[in-house]
Amino acid sequence: MDNVRRALWIAALIVICCACGGRSTGRDKIPGPLDASDQCVLVLADGWDSTEGVLRLFERSWTGSWKAVGLEIPVFLGRKGLGWGRGLHPEQTEGPRKTEGDGRAPAGIFTLDSAFGRAPLAPQLKTFPFLVVNGQTVCVDDGVSSRYNTVFQADQVPVRNWDSCENMLRSDARYDLGLLVGHNPPPVVPEGGSCIFMHLFSEPPLPTSGCTSMARSDMERLLRHLDTAKRPVLVQLPRAEYGRLKKTWELP
Repeated sequence: MDNVRRALWIAALIVICCACGGRSTGRDKIPGPLDASDQCVLVLADGWDSTEGVLRLFERSWTGSWKAVGLEIPVFLGRKGLGWGRGLHPEQTEGPRKTEGDGRAPAGIFTLDSAFGRAPLAPQLKTFPFLVVNGQTVCVDDGVSSRYNTVFQADQVPVRNWDSCENMLRSDARYDLGLLVGHNPPPVVPEGGSCIFMHLFSEPPLPTSGCTSMARSDMERLLRHLDTAKRPVLVQLPRAEYGRLKKTWELP
């Protein structure tokens, strides 16, 4: 009978372990900024002022470890490099800080909630939302507006209370396909930085005004992998900061 009870006890432990994905459930563990995510888009740059970097997608295995999906791809960053943004990560005091119009792409950890682009070019995404943009889709970059750092249909707003915005249906192809980055989320900090996207390369490819850009083929592959149920995030850092924070934040 003791052997039967021991076997049942071991089986119960295995079931519990599988149910929690192989991760620790210890109550004394301090929650990390990536604990709720099973997909991570990791972008690394050589330094704070680097205008180029490399991107790689990671997914969490059932054991809780990160596994790379696909190869590294080249990306362009802000024309002034990177600066700490507002996102899921704890506030940082060392290094430049992202502000409105500074030409820096945000560093840190940010949600990726939706893709966007033109309707004819929308990929067949079954597990990730897609916002179809038109001539009325805007993102407000006016820091004194109550709609600062939000994307919406301008023709559906009764009162216009902004002086500047980005039109999401551009004459070039940069916003034909992209991702909305959850930088400076509510409560939004005025002048903290707005309208941050992952979008397509300019032609010719050049650094951006504060976003992260890549080739169309790479964007399409990335979007087809993203899954809302896996709560994907963007982690974007200089390599030195990545090395400093990798263990603490449990980065890929």
